[in-house]
Parts: sequence; C-alpha cells; structure tokens
Amino acid sequence: MYNLSDRSVVLGVTGSIAAYKAADLASKLTQAGALVDVVMTDAATRFITPLTFYSLTGRQAHVDMFDTASGAAEVHVELARRADVLAIVPATATTIARLALGLADDMVSLTALATKAPIVVCPAMDSQMWEHEATQTHVDTLKRRGVLVVGPEVGRPASGHVGAGRLAEPDTIVGAVRYLVGKSKGDLLGWKIVVSAGGTREPIDPVRYVGNYSSGKMGYAVAEAARDRGAEVTLVSAASLPAPFGVNLVLVQRAEEMREAVARECEGADGLVMAAAVADYQPAAAAGHKMKRTKAGVTLELVATPDILAEVAKADRLVRVGFAAESQDLVVNAREKLRAKGLHLIVANDITAAGSVFGSDMNQVVVLDRDGGQEELPLLPKYEVARRILDRVAALLAK
Repeated sequence: MYNLSDRSVVLGVTGSIAAYKAADLASKLTQAGALVDVVMTDAATRFITPLTFYSLTGRQAHVDMFDTASGAAEVHVELARRADVLAIVPATATTIARLALGLADDMVSLTALATKAPIVVCPAMDSQMWEHEATQTHVDTLKRRGVLVVGPEVGRPASGHVGAGRLAEPDTIVGAVRYLVGKSKGDLLGWKIVVSAGGTREPIDPVRYVGNYSSGKMGYAVAEAARDRGAEVTLVSAASLPAPFGVNLVLVQRAEEMREAVARECEGADGLVMAAAVADYQPAAAAGHKMKRTKAGVTLELVATPDILAEVAKADRLVRVGFAAESQDLVVNAREKLRAKGLHLIVANDITAAGSVFGSDMNQVVVLDRDGGQEELPLLPKYEVARRILDRVAALLAK
C-alpha cells in the first residue's frame, strides 16, 4: 500500500519500558508491506520477548551475537547490508551513547555500525536523563552524522516525571521510516510539491463562519504520498488534522490566507495539487463582536473570494492539478474548470456517490487531462487515489 512494500526495515529494540510500543510499530510496518527484522539488546528482552516479534513479523528476532547455532554472529552483517532503513525504537541513553561512540557490543549497536542504510533513532528515557549534557552531546553527534532523531515527546513516562522523554507514537515513527525510504528511493526526489487541503473558514463574527464540509483528508493523503516518493512537500492546510511527518505544514483559515501562502510556497516549486475546498464566497465585512440572536434574523452580504487556481495558472513552470467536487454533470463541469483554470489535470468526484462523501477515508474520482484524456477510478482509499494522481504528476514533471 505504501512505499514500504517489500522494503527491508531492521528494527532495533533496546531496554526501555517503552519497548512494548515497538511491538505495535513492528505490526504496523509489517502490515504496510515491509520485511521487518528485529535485533534486540539483552536488556530489551527483560521487557518484551523475541517471540512477540516473531509472532508479529513472521521473522526470527536476533539477540545473542555469539549464538553460532542460529547464525547470529554473521546475521548483523547480512541485515546491515540489505536494510533500506534501520529504526532503533526505543533508544535508551546507553544505546545513544554506544552509537555516538561507535561501540559494537550488542546486536543493535553492531548492526548500526555495519549498515550504510539511513538510521532513525527514537529516544525514550526519564526527562532528566534526556536533558543531561552527556545525552545531548551524543544526540548532536548522531545528528551531525545524518541520523534522523524523532522525539522524544513531552509526557508522563513510567518514572512519573513529566517532561521530554516519552517515546514518539508508532504512527509518527512509521511516517519517519516512510520519509527516509522516499529520500533514498523515491521517483519524486528533487522535486518540490505544494499541496493544499481542507475547507477555508470565512468569518461572520468572532464565533461564526461560512465554510464547507471538507475534512482535508484527500489533501493530506496527497502530501503523504508525495513525501513517500521523495518530494519536498509543503502542505497549506485549513484542516484540523495531525501534521504528517516530514511535511512542511502551513496552517491557514481564510481563503485570502491560503492565497498568500500558496503563492509564496509556489515560488521555486515544481507542482501544485490544489485539493483544498476554498470557499467561493465570504462575508463582505466580518462583525468585530459576536452578533446577538434576533427574531428578525440576519442578512449576510457575500462577495467572491480570490480565485487561487486562476492566479497560479500564470506560472507556466508549475504542473497544476485541481479538484472539482460536483453534484451534477460531473465530467462536463470538471472539464470546463480544467480549461478555465489552465490546469494540467483535474480530479473530479461526485459528492452524491455512496462511500466517497466528505470525511470518508475513501474516494471515487474521474481524472481528466488537458489533452482530452479521461480515467475513471473505482472506490479506493484516498492514499491510493493520491498515488494514482502522483503517477501522472511524475510523468508530467519528467517531460
């Protein structure tokens, strides 16, 4: 489903109570299609067993680097050579020190020293240990060597001392692994893609707004799929969704704010996928205070919002993709928008179709191009729709 299909991910697990989250991570990576090989320190086995990882990945976990019967003495070299990514989750203060100093006295540090694959390290420890000068010096050393350090997050770890030290969530770490694979294997590496998402909110007064039902999920799927293919991605968002890892997120609310952000981010960009549902109209003037309810009601004067796509059409260097949400005459209306906005592609979806309504994780679309081509896609996960769209974007960029 993702860019992890058949990729080799070596998961290094060290001795922290947060090791239980590594089981969830191993499961998620395996479900995403990755071939997950687990290497563990002896201390890690005090918290979670190798059998747990074998059950989740279907592959033997390795602990004892002197176990000649299972071939563990040589397996670190084999794993290190074929790895696409090495993820050390959780990484204790001791393991971080070993990595920084180049020690190789357990299966995790041994594999790390032998691999040329990109490495992501996810610390987990008491906040005072994390803040110690020695730990921070070792972390800085790893970063200088190109190691991606994810977390730790602020929270309440097992010690009870609230502060930075909590392991990043498995979904965040999966995003980091996908990001690293994209940066080494992606077909959009070297390209900058701007994506917009969500429905804008045009204020009536400080508590009310004119808006629409867009969730932003389609735009976020495009941003993640572009990141997974190695692109430098900026997401201009009016949605309330978690920021995808490795994506530059610019938050906006109003159409005018989105217009300014899109124009700014498109400078030097190679492609724009305008998945946002920008409000067509906004109140002529927003009240400075909350409008009180009256029996007579209220009349709003609406004026047109900026036409962002029409403005960007002037930038010939950009591959431009628009979206059209229609309730009737889907293809006719979408093709007219394609022509009027000067787009390369337009993605049209029928908002009355079952299963692809606002807020759904699925979408059923028709993709039209400026040469008259038309491709109807079945009901698919939005990430898969995004992947199909980016296939076309990649082909246009290659030209």
